[in-house]
Amino acid sequence: METFSIRDLRERTGELVRAAEDGKLSVVAKHGHPVFLAVPISELMLTSGFNVSLAVKMFDEGALTLGKAAKFANMSHEAFMELLGSMAIPVVKYSADELDEEVEAFIKQ
Repeated sequence: METFSIRDLRERTGELVRAAEDGKLSVVAKHGHPVFLAVPISELMLTSGFNVSLAVKMFDEGALTLGKAAKFANMSHEAFMELLGSMAIPVVKYSADELDEEVEAFIKQ
Protein backbone atom coordinates (compact mmCIF):
# COMPACT_ATOMS: atom_id res chain seq x y z
CA MET A 1 0.00 0.00 0.00
CA GLU A 2 1.55 3.28 -1.10
CA THR A 3 1.19 6.56 0.76
CA PHE A 4 0.66 9.82 -1.08
CA SER A 5 0.92 13.26 0.49
CA ILE A 6 -1.48 16.08 -0.32
CA ARG A 7 1.29 17.57 -2.50
CA ASP A 8 1.65 14.21 -4.27
CA LEU A 9 -2.05 14.34 -4.99
CA ARG A 10 -1.48 17.47 -7.10
CA GLU A 11 1.80 16.38 -8.66
CA ARG A 12 1.35 12.60 -9.02
CA THR A 13 -2.37 12.18 -9.66
CA GLY A 14 -1.62 9.95 -12.63
CA GLU A 15 0.33 7.52 -10.42
CA LEU A 16 -2.53 7.35 -7.93
CA VAL A 17 -5.00 6.62 -10.74
CA ARG A 18 -2.71 3.97 -12.27
CA ALA A 19 -2.30 2.32 -8.88
CA ALA A 20 -6.09 2.17 -8.49
CA GLU A 21 -6.43 0.75 -12.01
CA ASP A 22 -3.91 -1.93 -10.99
CA GLY A 23 -6.10 -2.75 -7.98
CA LYS A 24 -3.77 -1.24 -5.38
CA LEU A 25 -4.89 0.58 -2.25
CA SER A 26 -3.31 3.94 -1.51
CA VAL A 27 -3.35 6.16 1.57
CA VAL A 28 -3.41 9.92 1.24
CA ALA A 29 -1.84 11.70 4.20
CA LYS A 30 -1.52 15.28 5.38
CA HIS A 31 1.50 16.11 7.55
CA GLY A 32 2.13 12.38 7.97
CA HIS A 33 -1.38 11.57 9.23
CA PRO A 34 -3.73 9.49 7.08
CA VAL A 35 -6.64 11.52 5.70
CA PHE A 36 -8.30 9.07 3.35
CA LEU A 37 -7.92 5.74 1.62
CA ALA A 38 -8.09 5.46 -2.16
CA VAL A 39 -9.84 2.16 -2.84
CA PRO A 40 -10.11 0.76 -6.38
CA ILE A 41 -13.59 -0.20 -7.47
CA SER A 42 -13.69 -3.88 -8.37
CA GLU A 43 -16.26 -6.44 -9.41
CA LEU A 44 -16.05 -7.89 -5.90
CA MET A 45 -16.90 -4.52 -4.40
CA LEU A 46 -19.91 -4.15 -6.67
CA THR A 47 -21.21 -7.63 -5.93
CA SER A 48 -20.20 -8.16 -2.30
CA GLY A 49 -19.91 -4.66 -0.91
CA PHE A 50 -17.21 -2.35 0.34
CA ASN A 51 -16.35 -4.17 3.57
CA VAL A 52 -15.81 -7.55 1.92
CA SER A 53 -13.81 -6.08 -0.95
CA LEU A 54 -11.60 -4.01 1.34
CA ALA A 55 -11.10 -6.91 3.76
CA VAL A 56 -9.95 -9.18 0.92
CA LYS A 57 -7.60 -6.55 -0.47
CA MET A 58 -6.09 -5.69 2.91
CA PHE A 59 -5.64 -9.37 3.80
CA ASP A 60 -4.00 -10.06 0.44
CA GLU A 61 -1.61 -7.13 0.98
CA GLY A 62 -0.80 -8.31 4.51
CA ALA A 63 -2.37 -5.29 6.22
CA LEU A 64 -4.94 -7.44 8.10
CA THR A 65 -4.73 -10.89 9.64
CA LEU A 66 -7.19 -13.54 8.57
CA GLY A 67 -9.26 -13.09 11.73
CA LYS A 68 -9.38 -9.31 11.50
CA ALA A 69 -10.20 -9.41 7.78
CA ALA A 70 -13.04 -11.90 8.36
CA LYS A 71 -14.39 -9.73 11.14
CA PHE A 72 -14.13 -6.59 8.99
CA ALA A 73 -16.02 -8.40 6.21
CA ASN A 74 -18.62 -9.51 8.78
CA MET A 75 -18.04 -13.14 7.80
CA SER A 76 -17.08 -16.28 9.67
CA HIS A 77 -13.47 -17.43 9.32
CA GLU A 78 -14.64 -20.38 7.25
CA ALA A 79 -16.74 -18.28 4.87
CA PHE A 80 -13.93 -15.78 4.44
CA MET A 81 -11.41 -18.56 3.73
CA GLU A 82 -13.80 -20.03 1.15
CA LEU A 83 -14.09 -16.62 -0.51
CA LEU A 84 -10.30 -16.29 -0.60
CA GLY A 85 -10.03 -19.79 -2.09
CA SER A 86 -12.55 -18.96 -4.80
CA MET A 87 -10.36 -15.98 -5.70
CA ALA A 88 -7.13 -18.07 -5.65
CA ILE A 89 -5.77 -16.00 -2.74
CA PRO A 90 -3.75 -18.21 -0.40
CA VAL A 91 -4.88 -18.21 3.22
CA VAL A 92 -1.37 -19.02 4.43
CA LYS A 93 1.63 -17.44 2.77
CA TYR A 94 5.01 -19.07 3.32
CA SER A 95 8.36 -17.90 2.05
CA ALA A 96 10.39 -20.57 0.25
CA ASP A 97 12.54 -21.08 3.37
CA GLU A 98 9.52 -21.38 5.67
CA LEU A 99 7.91 -23.88 3.31
CA ASP A 100 11.10 -25.97 3.24
CA GLU A 101 11.19 -25.97 7.05
CA GLU A 102 7.55 -27.02 7.26
CA VAL A 103 8.07 -29.86 4.76
CA GLU A 104 11.16 -31.03 6.66
CA ALA A 105 9.29 -30.99 9.96
CA PHE A 106 6.40 -32.94 8.39
CA ILE A 107 8.72 -35.58 6.92
CA LYS A 108 10.46 -36.07 10.28
CA GLN A 109 7.18 -36.93 12.00
